[in-house]
Amino acid sequence: MHRALIIGGTGMIGAATARGLLASGWDVTVTGRAAAHLPADVAEAGGRFVAADRADPAALAAALGSGADLLVDCICYTAADARLLLPLAAHATSTVMVSSKAVYVDEHGRHSNSDVPACFPDPIPETQPTLAPREDVDFDSREGYGPNKVAAERVVLDSGLPITVLRPSRVHGVGSTRPREWVFVKRVLDRRPAVFLAGRGEGVVHPTAAVNIAALIELVARRPGGRVLNSADPDAPSALAIARTVATHLGHTWAEILLDHDAELGHHPWESRHPVVLDMTAATELGYVPAGTYARTVAAELDWLATGGPPQDTEYFAGLFDYAAEDAYLAAHPG
Repeated sequence: MHRALIIGGTGMIGAATARGLLASGWDVTVTGRAAAHLPADVAEAGGRFVAADRADPAALAAALGSGADLLVDCICYTAADARLLLPLAAHATSTVMVSSKAVYVDEHGRHSNSDVPACFPDPIPETQPTLAPREDVDFDSREGYGPNKVAAERVVLDSGLPITVLRPSRVHGVGSTRPREWVFVKRVLDRRPAVFLAGRGEGVVHPTAAVNIAALIELVARRPGGRVLNSADPDAPSALAIARTVATHLGHTWAEILLDHDAELGHHPWESRHPVVLDMTAATELGYVPAGTYARTVAAELDWLATGGPPQDTEYFAGLFDYAAEDAYLAAHPG
């Protein structure tokens, strides 16, 4: 039986990966801070939990034991994290570090968190330039997240070990602490008569299902190597298409109010003046077969949200549910 260790395995990506591996007959151990955070279905399927802080090398080494066929790090945010990963990766046949598309910059140095929107090639290949690596700024900040991820990537890629760096975009799935689909699910639950979409709903920021990340990780387990791979869904729907997917899945109909980018209403997580789409050629050529399209893979998350899975990061959604202003707009624009 193949053995896998997933660092940070109680979160959305780690749990999805554990589920996939367990279903394929793997022996899976996940680490985290509290056993209570391990999804019940992962435990019932045979997943084992080991308490280990990400910054505790002794605890991580104990969790790895004599080695593993697959080592997955879902919470490697800094170069310091990456340096702690290397001694573990030396005892794994294949290792995966989950990074982010936030590392990419356009020809003007603009990126996902820039004040001025980036204009990337469509689609974005893994060879696209990245931000300069930095270790002197907090990774948990708008300006520090991408540079710290780049620094972490450099550490693992320069190691010469068979470590694959995955760069997903806008991850969605059951257990998300920031489920972007909530901007539409909540409107369905509140039986809103209309959905407002700035940018006329044309914004495209490539989504990545956690289960599709899991499918790519399982492939990398069979094909070890030092490389970078984009990780995204096989399709890149617009915000309007996503709103329609949510409404259709949950059996709701509403009027679609399509507004300009500069409108006061209708802001949503997929606003983008330029498309942000990842090139999946490299993963496909390696043998990657996605678990499903956006509409197919997001269904479980929509059901979870509709039956009591509210977002934990409520600050992210602040200001996106101004129903009074929406009602005033509808009253001023009848029909």
